[in-house]
Amino acid sequence: MNRTKLFILALAGIFAVACATDTVDQQGTASPEAIAMRKFVNTPDKAVGGELIIYVDDATALQLEGAAVATRSGVTPLDAVMAEIGAEDVATVFNMQVNADVKREMGMHRWYSVSLPENANLEAAAKALAMVDVVERVQFSTRVEVPKAEATEIDPSEIFVTRSSELPFNDPMLNQQWHYNNDGTVDFPNAVAGADVNLFDAWELTTGRPDVIVAVVDEGVCYEHEDIKPNMWINEAEANGEEGQDDDGNGYVDDIHGYNFVNKGRITWTRSGDSGHGTHVAGTVAAVNNNGIGVAGVAGGSGNGDGVRLISCQIISGGTAAGVSATAAAIEYAADNGACVLQNSWGFEAGAISNDLGFENGSTSVEAEAFLYFMNTKNHPNLEGGIVIFAAGNDGKAVAGYPAAWNKLIAVSAIAPDGLPTYYTCYDRGCNVSAPGGEYYLRGATTMDYGCVVSTLPNNKYARMQGTSMACPHVSGIAALAISYAADNGIVLTLPELKDIIVSSVTTFDTFSGQKTIYGGGSMNLASYNNKMGTGLIDAYRVLMAVRGTTCIPIPLGEQIILDISAYIGDGGGTIKMLESEISDEVKEKLGMTDCKFMGNKLMMTCTKPGSALVTLKYVAGGNTVGGGQITGGMEAQQEFAFIVRPGVKVDEGTGAPLNPGGWF
Repeated sequence: MNRTKLFILALAGIFAVACATDTVDQQGTASPEAIAMRKFVNTPDKAVGGELIIYVDDATALQLEGAAVATRSGVTPLDAVMAEIGAEDVATVFNMQVNADVKREMGMHRWYSVSLPENANLEAAAKALAMVDVVERVQFSTRVEVPKAEATEIDPSEIFVTRSSELPFNDPMLNQQWHYNNDGTVDFPNAVAGADVNLFDAWELTTGRPDVIVAVVDEGVCYEHEDIKPNMWINEAEANGEEGQDDDGNGYVDDIHGYNFVNKGRITWTRSGDSGHGTHVAGTVAAVNNNGIGVAGVAGGSGNGDGVRLISCQIISGGTAAGVSATAAAIEYAADNGACVLQNSWGFEAGAISNDLGFENGSTSVEAEAFLYFMNTKNHPNLEGGIVIFAAGNDGKAVAGYPAAWNKLIAVSAIAPDGLPTYYTCYDRGCNVSAPGGEYYLRGATTMDYGCVVSTLPNNKYARMQGTSMACPHVSGIAALAISYAADNGIVLTLPELKDIIVSSVTTFDTFSGQKTIYGGGSMNLASYNNKMGTGLIDAYRVLMAVRGTTCIPIPLGEQIILDISAYIGDGGGTIKMLESEISDEVKEKLGMTDCKFMGNKLMMTCTKPGSALVTLKYVAGGNTVGGGQITGGMEAQQEFAFIVRPGVKVDEGTGAPLNPGGWF
């Protein structure tokens, strides 16, 4: 499946072209035309017809706000050009009816959308606007391309089956969601136990909270889907108000579960050309758990109405996609309506923007302005700001597409059930972390889909899909779990802290080698991906342990190790005396722990099952003996650790101690 793409040139590249073609007068000064061209943010390639975006100076913005007629600002040069190009309307890109003071301070009130006749010459109109001194930037509203989503619908007989009592929830298809808990039995070549997000253990700590809202910027989410509906955000004022009226005064009519920024109205999902992409993404984030139907969501709750809430910010509808102005408005809408996680499985073509300079400056890119606003908005008491998660892209290039590659956002690459990079994933530059995205493969001439990600599809259906689009919502869901767990424990996270937790709580990729056969024929050289899949494969349990402040200790699967606890106390430079500590039978059974012995300063053990568990270990603080009575000695101390058992954790041959901090590969 191809990720949604926008085709746009880098600002730096445009400036280079403008400078190279400057017309210079006899005094060596650039001509007015050349100066005007430098105001262009992008090119008209794939732009929405009949629309231009301008960024004006502050005084002109105030004039436009107070104008009785939108195209008559009172600024004579601008009004003259508006008349010349046939402007039909001029409106703010951002909604100044909500949180106006903050938006004004950020300069968001200076972005305007200029409506023109559909057949207007956009390039000529843009040049005319750029010649006006009060216009500081001109941006074409590049249209989002509709994703070519390959969804394999699942037979209804697979949806309602007898559940295993060993699984945490009774959702019938949970045993097919290998991406949550991979036991190595997936019908996929060389499937690896542990190539998952370690979600089952995380669910023992939290399954989400309804005060955590995740905005899905995508196709419309089917809010009537029986496996999603209970976890949809509801705008009560609109739900209980009068149809066709803006009951809550937020500038949007009938926005009950979100808003359709393509067709300017209610969310849709049944138009010709819709693929179900947004609904599939939403299901991974928060399909309802433990409801006896369909699938489970990463943060879908426990079946008691406690899952996170989803808000649909629709930018693709029925084969038609929004331009960047509507996309920016969708991001702003998410912030204005309580979202603290922004889920984005769309983006620009990898390499179309060459660096952060081409995207990040709020005075040059209306999309960047919207992202900054979202990140600066505190919508949950336990997170200072909002976190933005993006699919890295399916172009198979050694660079993420923008906005994903922007260093202020988290870009997600994709792995398959074999724990290896997928053939389509973007990797290396701009990619921050990996998650399961699934992968088709061929068995003879037959396409096999069991290695894909299982989730919801509109109209109470389910499907398998592949893509970084499918990897991304795993991370968004885990971010929502982290915020939920922080709230459960009275912890307040800053945005940098949460981003650091997500990219550091991973199973690390060490060395890939050899070739991997890819879907459609051919092979990929795995060595090209070494240390280029971000920091590694995200681990939901480790994320929650990081929120909790508990140190994680990696344990190799099936290998005897000798653990020196002093390496995990303080800065690891001291030596402490370990005391005999009780490790429960429950933990031993869960991790398949055998040969468990305390030997002086060390713990020897072998773990035969992948998984995670909390263990409290005791030691002497100061000396080798605990004081008391007639003995002068140290104090008995203890610390909680999380044992994370994963394949491939390397062990020092001499000491038997774990070497790599993250895990397998």
